[in-house]
Amino acid sequence: GGLGSLVLPFLLPLARGRCIFSHTPISASTSCPPIAPNFSKLKPWVVSTLRPRHRREAVRSPGGMSLDSDSSSQGGDRRSFRQITRDRLLFEMLRSTRKDSKSAWKVLIMDKFTVKIMSYSCKMADITEEGVSLVEDLYKRRQPLPSLDAIYFIQPTKENVVMFLSDMSGRSPLYKKAYVFFSSPIQKDLVAQIKRDSSILPRIGALSEMNLEYFPIDSQGFITDHERALEELFCESAEGFNKYNACLNAMATRISTVFASMREFPRVHYRIAKTIDASTMTTLRDMVPTKIAAGVWNYLSKYKTSIPEFPQTETCELLIVDRSVDQIAPIIHEWTYDAMCHDLLCMDGNKYVHEVSSKNGSASEKKEVLLEDHDPVWLELRHSHIADASERLHDKMTHFVSKNKAAQLQQARAGGELSTRDLQKMVQALPQYTDQIDKLSLHVEIAGKLNVIIREQCLRDVGQLEQDLVFGDAGTKELINFFRTQLGVSRENKLRLLMIYAAINPEKFESDKGTKMMQLAGLSADDMIAVTNMRCLCTDTKKSSGGGFTLKFDVQKKKHAHRKERTTEQSAWALSRFYPVLEELIEQLSKGELPKDEYNCMNDPSPSFHVVPTTTSTSARTSPAHSMRSRRTGGSWARPRGSDDGYSSDSVLKHASSDFQKHGQRIFVFVIGGATRSELRAAHKLSSKLKREVILGSSSLDDPLQFITKLKMMSAEELTLDDLHI
Repeated sequence: GGLGSLVLPFLLPLARGRCIFSHTPISASTSCPPIAPNFSKLKPWVVSTLRPRHRREAVRSPGGMSLDSDSSSQGGDRRSFRQITRDRLLFEMLRSTRKDSKSAWKVLIMDKFTVKIMSYSCKMADITEEGVSLVEDLYKRRQPLPSLDAIYFIQPTKENVVMFLSDMSGRSPLYKKAYVFFSSPIQKDLVAQIKRDSSILPRIGALSEMNLEYFPIDSQGFITDHERALEELFCESAEGFNKYNACLNAMATRISTVFASMREFPRVHYRIAKTIDASTMTTLRDMVPTKIAAGVWNYLSKYKTSIPEFPQTETCELLIVDRSVDQIAPIIHEWTYDAMCHDLLCMDGNKYVHEVSSKNGSASEKKEVLLEDHDPVWLELRHSHIADASERLHDKMTHFVSKNKAAQLQQARAGGELSTRDLQKMVQALPQYTDQIDKLSLHVEIAGKLNVIIREQCLRDVGQLEQDLVFGDAGTKELINFFRTQLGVSRENKLRLLMIYAAINPEKFESDKGTKMMQLAGLSADDMIAVTNMRCLCTDTKKSSGGGFTLKFDVQKKKHAHRKERTTEQSAWALSRFYPVLEELIEQLSKGELPKDEYNCMNDPSPSFHVVPTTTSTSARTSPAHSMRSRRTGGSWARPRGSDDGYSSDSVLKHASSDFQKHGQRIFVFVIGGATRSELRAAHKLSSKLKREVILGSSSLDDPLQFITKLKMMSAEELTLDDLHI
């Protein structure tokens, strides 16, 4: 179903054709509830947007935290992005039907798209608590329930409207009354089609535009679910298909609904189309960010008059870029715990499957867990270096043992130093601490698996060469020597190295040099498709006189280094030098220093708009003058760092939502063509550094193998989405 949410609610067939959600948790957050007015007397007949409530109301989150529904004076609701999305669905949509409905329980009807929207933000228990007893698929045969009211949450398509009319028109409607919520603006002709059926008018309790068509994948991230954006917008044949415009329009619509939900009116910055010289024609793929920005701006302009209390002056920043700004970030190995899990483990979205001992002790059984925000250990460690995460987990286990007398007794019997695995087995033998230790034990197991894979696949050597190539410490000679000597490196990792090399040294692939390098690495012609298709992501591509192409990934590329060292930051961990280009762009945007020859703005700032200055002091930016590079020494990652106590991760959840109360105006960044986990990590990092909530959006969230597969699909029409292995 989606990249961010793991377990979507499946529609399970019951007797008499009924369907319900499975009770597997999906995800949860909290936010503030706006409520719709009474639309039972639809006179005059118009589609309305829901009005936020003016009165204060305390909303109780699943964790018991009471959150106030007031919004900040700086524009927009100041609770977290995922919180607002959740409560719009639960309160603004579901709860709003209680006032006018005499039915205690209702049926919730959704299409395939809106059921995914719901699943990314809510649990089935949340929906049931709002009076929903049954969830149905709009396109499946359903049993008539004339005594119950129905809530329709659907896209405003012609097909969906026809299905709705067939449900509620005539002498025998399926439900007593219908409350209809469209996920995005509906066309006037479809409203007229509903209006023409006189039998249906008295049966409609509400007809509203929710303006919510995005999937929250993180407390600070969302996707628009355009998995084929690269293929439809950037491949050479895209210009001849209607898919190009359809994808652009749908993406712009979904991006704009984020600002409808957040009640934010942004300054819309976008990367402008650039060509090498006057003789080079601007193609449609060069114009993708410009067209998306224009589409978003068009919807925002309408929101100013159609949505009550929508800001009339700018309250935040939006930056729209495409994948061409950084071709290396989706390919290079990211060494944080989160990225390693999704890159190296066979995970289904955020779902991890592991074996646990059965309750009777006879055999092990498989168990599915979600690595998401509700897990405090995951929340604390996800953006930590894998070596740092491993050390912290060992420290937490040691701390647990030191505080428990029974565990100390077992340790005395064992004698000597205990490994993390020994400590894990020890605490598992203490049944009274089962719940407390389960999550910690899970992450000890995951970190152990990751370290085994890193060792077996020689990833430290691969990662060192990747970063040396990027920062100019290695070149062609080192890469050739690596391919000749490192025979144990997998084909996939050699391909990723070659793609990084191609992005840094495009001129090497103008002749048969690229083919020879590919042969040396033992790659197939199919693998080479991914390398050659990288040219489609570059707006500075220019055809060569010889009939081939010139890969111009970075016209301003330096002779030796593709990326500058960041002298303002220093890490204690090896392989931490790399940073995504998006991190620099966000900092430039925050300071109002985006290069004017590369970025335009759709709207000039209103007189009341001002850039919120960053609170980072000069002393905080100052670091030692010596090189920040951290080389591997011996068998260790790097010098160790101190660890917190064993339970500090519990406080992470408590402060996760309250931190944003102190932040300034939000920064939104949207990446067309797929974002990376390093970029999502940068959004979290910069939120703390800049004291401004940074929200990252994209057409999809891609791990390296997914991105490479999508590159191959750009020139392989016979491939389908099933080949993405997502």
